[in-house]
Amino acid sequence: MTSTSAYYADSGAPIARLSAKQYFDQLTNKEKLYAHYMSKAGFWGTRVVLRSVSPESEQIYDLILSIHKALKGDYSILEKHLGKEAKTGYLEYASQFLSNLGNYRSFGDSKFIPRLNKGDFETFIELINDEYSLQLFEQVKDDIYSVDSQTALLGWPANGHVSGYYLNAVTKDEVEAINSALASKSIMPENTRLEKLDDFKFRVHVASANISNSTGYYPDTIDFELAGKPASLEFKFGDHAAEFGKIVENLVEAKKHVANETQLKMLENYIESFQTGSMKAHYQSQIHWVKDIGPAVETNVGFIETYREPSNVRGEWECLVAMVNKSRTAKFGQLVSQAKEFIALLPWTKDYEKDVFTPPDFTSLEVLSMTTSSVPSGINLPNYDKVRINLGFKNVSLGNAIGAGSGKEPITFVADDIQDIYRKYRTDAFEVQVGIHELLGHGSGKLLMESDDGEFNFDVKNPPLGLDGKPVTTYYKKGETWGSLFGYLAGGFEECRAESVAMSLFTNRKLLEIFGFTEKSVQDDLIGVSYLTMVRAGLLGMEHYDPANKKWNQPHCQARFAILKTLLEAGEGLVTLEYTKQDYSDLVIKVDRSKIETVGQAAVDKFLNKLHVYKCSADVKNGSKFFQELTTPGPDLLKFRDIILAKKLPRRQLVQANTILKDDEVTIEEYSESELGMIESYIARDT
Repeated sequence: MTSTSAYYADSGAPIARLSAKQYFDQLTNKEKLYAHYMSKAGFWGTRVVLRSVSPESEQIYDLILSIHKALKGDYSILEKHLGKEAKTGYLEYASQFLSNLGNYRSFGDSKFIPRLNKGDFETFIELINDEYSLQLFEQVKDDIYSVDSQTALLGWPANGHVSGYYLNAVTKDEVEAINSALASKSIMPENTRLEKLDDFKFRVHVASANISNSTGYYPDTIDFELAGKPASLEFKFGDHAAEFGKIVENLVEAKKHVANETQLKMLENYIESFQTGSMKAHYQSQIHWVKDIGPAVETNVGFIETYREPSNVRGEWECLVAMVNKSRTAKFGQLVSQAKEFIALLPWTKDYEKDVFTPPDFTSLEVLSMTTSSVPSGINLPNYDKVRINLGFKNVSLGNAIGAGSGKEPITFVADDIQDIYRKYRTDAFEVQVGIHELLGHGSGKLLMESDDGEFNFDVKNPPLGLDGKPVTTYYKKGETWGSLFGYLAGGFEECRAESVAMSLFTNRKLLEIFGFTEKSVQDDLIGVSYLTMVRAGLLGMEHYDPANKKWNQPHCQARFAILKTLLEAGEGLVTLEYTKQDYSDLVIKVDRSKIETVGQAAVDKFLNKLHVYKCSADVKNGSKFFQELTTPGPDLLKFRDIILAKKLPRRQLVQANTILKDDEVTIEEYSESELGMIESYIARDT
């Protein structure tokens, strides 16, 4: 069993302010009010996120806030009685918990515990002398510190892991049967959690403010087959009812300050969805959201990403509220206008691309608030395949999330002679990478599918050719989606496809010119840094691979590892991992820049075509086998995992602002880049 020290919360993690004041202050008062109420609505979903992580997360959250309130923010009593290290250990744990909205890392899904032993934590609670804090600690003290094989990772409970999406020990087979039963009735599962009542009776908990079924289309029960025997589902509405009541309350206020009729319809659908639990209403909200082009305040809210639910269909609560960065958006606008031209260069036939590419709204935003377990660098939404195919989507680069706190940390596994160039260009390279990834990566491709009315979006009598040169025989049947079909592999597979699109097109110098990089020498540096960054990310990603369970705990890391393997297997000295010491402590990554546009390009394009055709043609059997084999590290790479863990750097934590409404005027309050600043920002939200 791994030592508990391997699960300690990060020490010395960089904490950065997600600063948005400059852009918020440029809004009109009406826009500020809209942003304020949308942010409040989002923050009321904090506990919804916590409950989806682990059974104990919500109580730990309450404990952290109650301790801070009891001490009035003064932790000197902890340092006085238990020492400076104890104080630091507690505050680092509290800050990392709030940054991840749970006691499992949002990037990696592994548990973390305080660098403060249980006895000292208990002494600390006794010193506070606060009854509520003492009660909470007694309830969660064992769960806080438990890191045995049953609690170390998020995943299928039947495999010994943890999931807040299942209220008790539902098995993988049971969940998949329930998912199929819901799909048979056209019930979308993103806003649900599951409970097992007995071996053949289950309850689906639906998130809503209403505690009874008012959707108009949910049945009372669904009968289905489980392991060849009859089973049944019943529905219980009102999961997170108190929080959804507050979410709806704030959306009703936000509705008074919308900018246009499209936003009004979007808000009406949001309100219906969160009031009643109707995912059909949320689906409609995203149709209006896609049509709301270039708003001054961009928002998106709901159960969005499904990475953390083991079957990959239930979403995590997420609410983005952000303002447009007009100068950076102009660059993305040029990329959008030429998107069709660049997509045509990608290595698949036109049969696997949309008949008409609808240019999406692509903006660079500065985040005001984002309620979720981890703030990404960019998003491509909505995730509803039919909306994306028929109406389009939006791409968003989150500028202040990309730049916050960058440039401060050391760079591991990069040779000394390239450190300066790497540090100089990595943020620029990452911005270009994110743009291509979101727009031309997630935005490209056509899923071969049968619609609900029995029509096909391809010639079913003369289907496209597959990788074997023969007509494909698989496609998405009624009710099937990319996520439901490919399951837990879907996240990593799609991220890999999008990352590979970016790798394929990054060498296009006309594209680099759009972002303002016109000199060949600068372009050469950017291309070299982009390849080195991807290979390094693939190597570092092995931190999030669990060799004992042969499981990836982070889809982006699995994706980047696949690209690392592809570039290594391309050979010809394109990518090499060099070292002289037996413990690999001097390991460095070398990328031969002279071979990127030949050997590298060919390898990436061949790999990308496989990913794309497998996905578009719903070839789950061959696609899953290919991806699983590629992303199972062999001893040649696993031997580096110990030094990767030894040199790993703490993940950045982002402190978000709050908006304050007084006398119909909205102001913004930002907090210090510290553990105390993180806690104080949550105290002020009062959720």
